[in-house]
Amino acid sequence: MPSSPPGYAFRGPGLDRSELLRERPDDLRARWTVARVLVVDTDGNARFPEAAGGCGFCIGAELAGELPDAASFLGLGEEGAWFALPHESLPEPLPGRMDLRSAATEWPALEAAALAEARALLHWQQRNKFCGGCGHALALGKGGWCARCAQCGLEHYPRTDPAIIVAVTDGERLLLGRQASWPKGRWSVLAGFVEPGESLEQAVAREVMEEAGIPVLECQYAASQPWPFPAALMIGFQAQGLPLEPSVSDELEQARWFSADELDSAVATGEVKLSPVLSISRWLIDEWRLQARARREAAPAG
Repeated sequence: MPSSPPGYAFRGPGLDRSELLRERPDDLRARWTVARVLVVDTDGNARFPEAAGGCGFCIGAELAGELPDAASFLGLGEEGAWFALPHESLPEPLPGRMDLRSAATEWPALEAAALAEARALLHWQQRNKFCGGCGHALALGKGGWCARCAQCGLEHYPRTDPAIIVAVTDGERLLLGRQASWPKGRWSVLAGFVEPGESLEQAVAREVMEEAGIPVLECQYAASQPWPFPAALMIGFQAQGLPLEPSVSDELEQARWFSADELDSAVATGEVKLSPVLSISRWLIDEWRLQARARREAAPAG
């Protein structure tokens, strides 16, 4: 079981999504003028009036006198309603810009989580303008959370792509891999998307075998993280694997086992660069390092 609470991005307290309010457009319109609005451009960046700094959100009345058709309801915070609005729907561009990864480290947790929600929702809207059943244009409803086809009646909803991410240990060492496209020295735990008809546990075993040739004996759920780049949900596991020599496929450039001492030394010298602290991958690695350190300290002397 995890020994430290997850502290990575987008997992902290979020908005009350208040699903029932999505069905009450009059209530949403009444909340607009004092609502907090995250304006998001097509690259997924938050946009705001100040060219440098700024609070990251706008107030509804500053953008439009009434609720725009393009606005989507994100939920309720202590200070009221939050909405998302596509930047391209504004008559004039906003000069301030903040990408989601930067917001995750610089903004309060709730605002960063709201931006993650807004980015994922608007990305889905931008890429789903026509019905997958008949090709007819879609119209948004339910506060932006449903796209309806007037031609065939199909309703389309935002998709989330589940992906497993797993810290595999042989009892003494941690399995890490690196892709050829990553920066020099970057290593991480293994991850991959869940396939149709596959359980999470099956996905863990398949991905570890495909990427590193290591059979998984058992695994257990650890934690999860929304990862809206563009629409993944990272589902974290800790797993036990056989202590075999890794054999990589074309998905990885390298895979190897690290003892706790080897990993600590490689990180200290800069030989190994771990995932950024905003990600669940880093938490899984640090969690294993904490557990390894605890085992060393508990071991009898001599």
